[in-house]
Amino acid sequence: MRPQEIIAKKRDGGELSAEEIRVFIDGVCSGEWADYQISALVMAIFIRGLSQTEQSELTRAMLMSGETLDMSDIELPVADKHSTGGVGDKTSLVIAPLAAACGLAVPMISGRGLGHTGGTLDKLESIPGYNVHLSTGQFKSIMKECGFAMMGQTAEIAPADKKLYALRDATATVPYIPLIVASIMSKKLAEGLDALVLDVKTGSGAFMQAFDDSRRLAEAMVETGGSFGVKTMAIVSDMSQPLGKHVGNACEVYECINILRGTVKPAVQPTLDLSIELTAAMLRLAGVSEDDAEARSAIDDALSSGRALDVFRKNIELQGGDPRVCDEPKLLLNEKLIKVPVLVDRAGFISAIDTFAVGKAVCEIGGGRIKAEDGVDYSVGFASEVKIGDKVGAGELIGFVYCRKAGDAESAVAKLKNAYEIRDVAPAAPELIRATIT
Repeated sequence: MRPQEIIAKKRDGGELSAEEIRVFIDGVCSGEWADYQISALVMAIFIRGLSQTEQSELTRAMLMSGETLDMSDIELPVADKHSTGGVGDKTSLVIAPLAAACGLAVPMISGRGLGHTGGTLDKLESIPGYNVHLSTGQFKSIMKECGFAMMGQTAEIAPADKKLYALRDATATVPYIPLIVASIMSKKLAEGLDALVLDVKTGSGAFMQAFDDSRRLAEAMVETGGSFGVKTMAIVSDMSQPLGKHVGNACEVYECINILRGTVKPAVQPTLDLSIELTAAMLRLAGVSEDDAEARSAIDDALSSGRALDVFRKNIELQGGDPRVCDEPKLLLNEKLIKVPVLVDRAGFISAIDTFAVGKAVCEIGGGRIKAEDGVDYSVGFASEVKIGDKVGAGELIGFVYCRKAGDAESAVAKLKNAYEIRDVAPAAPELIRATIT
């Protein structure tokens, strides 16, 4: 079956068969399809669309393009959480040890930050010595010993996705729901899960900013997960402002460890609230808890007893990191950075935040990547002191920028000031949980 025939069929609006989709994905992995042929079909898909059947078959072909993890020897229910990414979105670092402390096995295969969004792997690597480059054998061994493990996607798991995503990024075909579903779900389904909870972001800092688009994505992923026999649900959560207080790798880990230690200041509360919401959903869906009240009681006990912190400490040890950060979180912070306040020019209420601009400002001082091959400065970041709806006076503090160069600080301060909109009338505070899809 020639690539030209498959491309022409979709170009003309036809529905691809399971065999044609399999030939396409096999060609992506083997190199038999040239980049320009892959890009041509992806563009035809973007313009002409995919049916639900085509979307499921594409997910299946991408999933089967590599290895899947065999979790049959794991005695606990196996569950994971996946987020579509946002600014200050750090909940995985709370959820994984918390869910493990409540009786789940949690295999988290995570990604790196790109553009304005952060990545779990970068956050973890801000812990001195922490190793995310694990074999699947090491990954399972660590999970058996402490309840969860975290690593990056290997070359063997959904290998078609890496090539496809790079070409989608280069050809402006990323924001199409069926392709996003196939990309995310092929990797998550490879984990051998019993249950999956999805955190789909919406708002100015989200990948999909419109609520209706975010909801459609959530519904499509839930339907796909169910069709593969994995209990799946989604929460659409707010990303109209940074989640919690900190944006930046090391300072986000600092925030999460303090949460596990029971130190939760008001600016940090949304991070804890969303982490509890998602963990409770994992416990219910995996059958560890019968209802929400039982799940939240187990979560409260795991936090208040220090058991979740102990699980995280054990995981850090097993993955080569310095466990002292669990007892002294300030070890994560670089005291030599320049600390510059961001002040407002006028009095009023914080009415809106351009969260994309906040993430971009942190990225530009070194805290994130513009291109996939860029390095990351784990130490730099931004600490937000205000939320939408807060009242501020002229000259009062929005937050602090932490960076290495005075010139970077000046540029970041200007961009962050412009990201915060101030008006005379108080707005309604955004709801953290916008929708639940089961």
